[in-house]
Amino acid sequence: MTVGNGEWGIGNRQWAMGKSRDLTLDWQRARQDTPGCETVLHFNNAGAALMPQSVLDAVVGHLQLEAQMGGYEAAAQQVEAVERVYDAVATLLGCQRQEVALIENATRAWDMGFYSIPLKKGDRILTGVSEYGSNFIAFLQVARKTGATIEVIPNDEFGQISIPKLRQAIDQRVKLIAITHVATNGGLVNPAVDVGNVAKDAGILYLLDACQSVGQMPIDVNEIGCDMLSATGRKYLRGPRGTGFLYVREEVIEQLEPPFLDMQAAEWLSRDTFKIRADARRFENWETNYAGKIGLGVAVDYALNWGLAAIEHRIRHLANRLRDQLSDIDGVKVQDLGQKKCGIVSFTVAGKEPSEIKQLLSEKKINLSVSAAQGTRLDMDARGLASVLRASVHYYNTEAEVERFSTTLASLV
Repeated sequence: MTVGNGEWGIGNRQWAMGKSRDLTLDWQRARQDTPGCETVLHFNNAGAALMPQSVLDAVVGHLQLEAQMGGYEAAAQQVEAVERVYDAVATLLGCQRQEVALIENATRAWDMGFYSIPLKKGDRILTGVSEYGSNFIAFLQVARKTGATIEVIPNDEFGQISIPKLRQAIDQRVKLIAITHVATNGGLVNPAVDVGNVAKDAGILYLLDACQSVGQMPIDVNEIGCDMLSATGRKYLRGPRGTGFLYVREEVIEQLEPPFLDMQAAEWLSRDTFKIRADARRFENWETNYAGKIGLGVAVDYALNWGLAAIEHRIRHLANRLRDQLSDIDGVKVQDLGQKKCGIVSFTVAGKEPSEIKQLLSEKKINLSVSAAQGTRLDMDARGLASVLRASVHYYNTEAEVERFSTTLASLV
């Protein structure tokens, strides 16, 4: 069995996911592949990771080709490289290439999936406390237009979505379960597989926002059981900005009509008739960033070559080390929730505004970000947090950088 028409078979996917591979990772070579490592200590990988040289070369190379011969002509010459992206993403997710749509970012990919669901008055949407702000705004808009309702499932004792409470909430009016896999404001990893089991047992559509999880841990859509999954290229996959993708399970594609169509998504048959594509590319639009797409494919292949289990192992090691060191600094409080945690480390500093700390660290060529309440309002309001500092590590970061980060922060505090 092969995944799509590309070079990756199922055995290669198991290898890439790390099921039959040593979890050690040559981080020195990863740093040699990453020009940015020479100039900055980058702990903002949950915002946008540093691209490896191969991705940079692919993007710049295609832009140069467009400049030399024309955009349409360059795209025609690079058809194989563009089509390769579908195979790479299919391998990454454990799906088929016809279930993949390439879209300009994760939010728009999520929107294309969500807004295609035919909701009506009385229908119920179930979500979690850590749901991302853009997604919740979409819930509110659709609820206002259709009369559907939004219901937030409480957290369990670990701060992640409660599976027993989710099961209790199921009835015939629930038409969608939509959660964020990894919260934008911390290390929380929601139990996506357990949610998938609930959705499958009840026959309910399941939409997973995997923007922060794809690229830093193995993701298998069949194991998770989601019907749709959205992700970005710029974060843990280390691809260019302005790239993303949507997975849609083949069995549900025909049930979902995209909120808008063009000649990429549909065929104009006669004056009054058109036919929507049968595959996931019905969610795409015609005009696209070909250089970004090609770069995304190179980034996915680059991650697969390292192995996602090895990547996760390295990231969790560094993140746990960072949490331990931050916890030892007076006035610093680690704010991460969840039974399982990932490479995002959130914290606050007593008496200091996060934006002030971010600026001071930036002056020392140390990158991190600030996560404001607007991004995860339900969670942040419940915990009385206006904003948190977010340090997100990747496999090319080092123990020495963790030490430098912690020592520098301690000196500022």
